[in-house]
Amino acid sequence: MSTLFSKIINGDIPGRFLWKDEDAVAFLTIGPITDGHALVVPRLEVDKWTDAAPELMTKLMAVAQTIGQAQVSVFGAPRAGVIIAGFEVEHLHIHVFPAYGLENFSFAAVDNNPDPSVMDANAKKIRVALRNAGHGAFVPEA
Repeated sequence: MSTLFSKIINGDIPGRFLWKDEDAVAFLTIGPITDGHALVVPRLEVDKWTDAAPELMTKLMAVAQTIGQAQVSVFGAPRAGVIIAGFEVEHLHIHVFPAYGLENFSFAAVDNNPDPSVMDANAKKIRVALRNAGHGAFVPEA
């Protein structure tokens, strides 16, 4: 059975994509902790990160690092945060978000009703930063 993330990857459910390559995608989460909060997801349906091949984890972390660098640049955050929780959707995903302090590492801070126009603007800003950093080949138009 296809996971929620596979449905987003396949276009069955809309997503605000930031990155697409043969192994991974990144898109904004619908429940951000901070503005620009993204998920890096493998195209391959793997449930637990501990079950993923080391090569896949290396690739996902490289994409997460690239997304995090763009987020720090765009939002002026001192750091990019990373969380691998795996309880929300049974498809490996890495949360990457602009982090301003330890309070940003709590899912209790999730905005469950973000403004769609702000989300669209955040996605556009991150895509521009990724293109400006030389990653245009992996950055979709929208």
